[in-house]
Amino acid sequence: MPGAPALDRTLAPNLREKLIVALDVSTPSEASALVRALGESVVFYKIGMEFAYGGGLAFADSLIKDGKQVFLDLKLHDIPTTVSRACANVARLGARFLTVHAYPQTMAAAKSGVAGSPLQLLGVTVMTSYDDRDLAEAGFACGVKELVARRAAQACAAGLDGLILSGEEARSVRARYGSNLLLVTPGIRPAGAQASDQKRTMTPAQAIEAGADYLVVGRPVTAAKDPKAAAQEILAEIAAS
Repeated sequence: MPGAPALDRTLAPNLREKLIVALDVSTPSEASALVRALGESVVFYKIGMEFAYGGGLAFADSLIKDGKQVFLDLKLHDIPTTVSRACANVARLGARFLTVHAYPQTMAAAKSGVAGSPLQLLGVTVMTSYDDRDLAEAGFACGVKELVARRAAQACAAGLDGLILSGEEARSVRARYGSNLLLVTPGIRPAGAQASDQKRTMTPAQAIEAGADYLVVGRPVTAAKDPKAAAQEILAEIAAS
């Protein structure tokens, strides 16, 4: 992999926060090795369900103590009382972001659970591995764009801080809600990278230009021969856009 362009250090702290690297690993030892390899290039990490059930919550605490930002991608969805209490417990961990599914009852319950804490809630609209056909098979009467628009309106009404959505929907949501919602975009694939199980993807530059505030990147960084160089290339692309 060719060396990445040097980053402007006067912009780096704010710039680096826009890249969230997904720690989609099974053990703390794997996560520690990856964080060491990435060094100061990455300051924001996502811990999803795979790692959360393998020691990820305790590892989140160590990341936070080391000055890193943490996004807990737990995609909570249950009866309101359970969601509210779970969110209250998560709020005590010190993470920056937490995801809940963008159903009205779930979002309202999550909002009440984190009241008074700095934890920011992100509503999951439609997974980036889904397309219109997948929604139809799941029983939805609308396509991706319509469902994302509906979820965005409901999230705004519930007072959520932001949304998880693909770059394909970011532009229209940004145009409708301006800076009222943070837009966090997964399914990021640099030019030439394999889409794998993702169906709605964009390059880093395309997603930023479409209105995304943060980009979540997993395999293009974590599976790279040189994860640090891969992360720096994505950061350079973000800076250029």
